Amino acid sequence: MAEKIEGRAREILEAANICIVASIEKDGVPFTAPVWVDMDGDHVTVNTAEGRHWMENVRRDKRVRLLILNMENPYEYVTIKATLAEDTQEGADDHINAMAKKYLGQDEYPFRQPGEQRVIFKFAPERVHLNAAG
Repeated sequence: MAEKIEGRAREILEAANICIVASIEKDGVPFTAPVWVDMDGDHVTVNTAEGRHWMENVRRDKRVRLLILNMENPYEYVTIKATLAEDTQEGADDHINAMAKKYLGQDEYPFRQPGEQRVIFKFAPERVHLNAAG
């Protein structure tokens, strides 16, 4: 069952904070990757490039854990148990440019590689926990 992300937890996700995506390798070992994060309605969104290792893990096993640290106080963080709800290339180029504006203050994503295909993953949160210590 989906859980809404509200209040301070949503503020942390909507700010320019880094998200660690924990996916599951074929052998069951966790794999982690740092990504930019955003919200789209009730979904947590990340943008990545085709071919990245962690995204192949998520396509195989849609379950993830997300850890979003408040960069101003890393003892304040949000953890989310989530499932991949959507995997799309539609709008991914515009989305990564919006993320570049949020995280870098630049209108266009500056790290694009020749031939790179961007992808948006939308995750449905199942359990959300805010650690407000600090």
